[in-house]
Amino acid sequence: MAGTATRSYHGLLVAALGAPADPCTRTLLVAGLEEGPPLGPGAIISFALEGTVPTWRYAFGDALLEKRLWMRPGAHTSTVNYHLLQGSRPLRLTLTVLVNARSHHGGPLDPGAGSHPPIGVRAVPHGVQLIPELAGVPPFLVLSDRGDTERAAPDDWICGIPLAAEAERGLARTTDHRRACRITVELSTAAPTFTLVASTEADPPLDGARSLQERRSHDRALLVQWQAAQPQLAAAAPAWVRQLVLAADAFVAARGDGHTLLAGYPWFGDWGRDTMISLSGLTLATGRPAIAAQILRTYARHLSGGMLPNRFPESGAPLGDHDYNTVDATLWFIEALRRHHEATGDTALIRELFPHLREIVEAHCQGTRHGIRRDPADGLLQAGADGLQLTWMDAKVNSEVITPRIGKPVEVNALWFCALGSMAAFAPLCGESGEAYAALAEQARQGFQRFWNPQAGCCFDLLDGPGGDPDASLRPNQLLAVALTDQLLSPRQARQVLEICGQRLLTPMGLRSLDPADPRYRGRYGGGPVERDRAYHQGTVWAWWLGPWAVAHARVHGSPLQALHWLEAIGDHLAAAGLGSVSEIFDGDPPHHPRGCIAQAWSVAEVLRAWTELSVQLDAAGPG
Repeated sequence: MAGTATRSYHGLLVAALGAPADPCTRTLLVAGLEEGPPLGPGAIISFALEGTVPTWRYAFGDALLEKRLWMRPGAHTSTVNYHLLQGSRPLRLTLTVLVNARSHHGGPLDPGAGSHPPIGVRAVPHGVQLIPELAGVPPFLVLSDRGDTERAAPDDWICGIPLAAEAERGLARTTDHRRACRITVELSTAAPTFTLVASTEADPPLDGARSLQERRSHDRALLVQWQAAQPQLAAAAPAWVRQLVLAADAFVAARGDGHTLLAGYPWFGDWGRDTMISLSGLTLATGRPAIAAQILRTYARHLSGGMLPNRFPESGAPLGDHDYNTVDATLWFIEALRRHHEATGDTALIRELFPHLREIVEAHCQGTRHGIRRDPADGLLQAGADGLQLTWMDAKVNSEVITPRIGKPVEVNALWFCALGSMAAFAPLCGESGEAYAALAEQARQGFQRFWNPQAGCCFDLLDGPGGDPDASLRPNQLLAVALTDQLLSPRQARQVLEICGQRLLTPMGLRSLDPADPRYRGRYGGGPVERDRAYHQGTVWAWWLGPWAVAHARVHGSPLQALHWLEAIGDHLAAAGLGSVSEIFDGDPPHHPRGCIAQAWSVAEVLRAWTELSVQLDAAGPG
């Protein structure tokens, strides 16, 4: 809130400049503003997040200054507006604009150009045009609606700016930025407002009031769309759920002529697994099924060997086998399609994609990349090879996979069973028999009982690994066998799974990825990249698991109202880290400090999806 840049990712304008319309290759263009008088912590008297618009108030003597910051929907345009609310004398405001042309990760776009990329500054009406002499980086503008603009010297770089958060993460401790220009303006009761715009557009709007109205109209339209899809639920929704609806929109991005979902800010791109897990919460729960259908079609076009890609290369290079390093993304794709059909009744989409679905099942039965194949002995899906991480527990340090999980992972087989059941239901809609899929599902259902560990009263995390013995690690993965279906475990078994996960893994912010009693448990996620990756799935709390937990709780106890209570702590968290959104992870140990991405797609999505599903159940149950 103080406006201090502590990460290499912090900036006033960070634009996705990749081609064709790649949302992952983000470039830092305008790093920030040096404001005078200093608008730092000592001057702040209040802060509020108005929907998606952060708003500050500062006091200087009897002068009261208000500042708002927003982005233009669908454009690489950031706007800062200053408004003098009161003051007995005019307030002189000076803004020094800091620019760059580097990767948002911190490194240079062209190492040959050095750490200080050449950036020309040209005077234009209302401000300056910045001209990076780098391939792929277009000119961009810094404009204002009034004031005096003075260009800075060509070599005016500020060096050694500290990045506290990056230093804590074991990464680059400092960065450099170029001063581009200095803008001076006087605010008074007669002329109280001033607007600054940073943009890659050719003619960005300088009318601050109209631009702010456009931003607010966009946010209102999102809420109206959601309310129209869920009128009874939306009317009674708490404020934090409305905020999640707005937060969901931040992850919907353009890719080519379609849409994709970004996994998290500030550093993740679009990932197949994250997209399919997040799809229901970010689109269906918010009343945007058309975007969901478009994303499903887009990913279907990238199927290869019956598998969805796990990631799209940031470099824009063609997809290779190494980009299909996932066993569960494809199964989540079928589950996302099932949820879309359940929400919309769109049988035409099922018929359109059914050939792809048939290809998926055939490939998994016959065997595909990375040792993924159905075991004919028990009908379960096995996967994995040395040096690969195929499940959502995908941490890797150099060549060491932290949680390889080679064999038959429990959550993968819960998804496999559900995928086969969905295929048995889809086939008749497409004029085909579903009997063969139903038979495969039944064998998988019977084989799934092999996961039951009677000594522990829960499921094994993995069967048939390289050592032969089942993996009895207590992790949240088994919850999918309860949350997704009531057919894999008996009611007694489901209750036991819920109880042990609740006693050992549950926290207000999500579920731990490993039992604290396990000697491998790490209660704090911190340090350099190696230390963090070793802790990533060894006790770190994951917020997205609150969704499956709450749904499983309602299934076992039959009380959606009780289950809804488990989501409420996220409402408080919205004001604690990445403001208005949900963090990726949290420390396993109290007080569960937020870590990782400050805004994570599946964290937002699964809480929103679970709230919606449970609220529908509660509404259907009626009074009492």
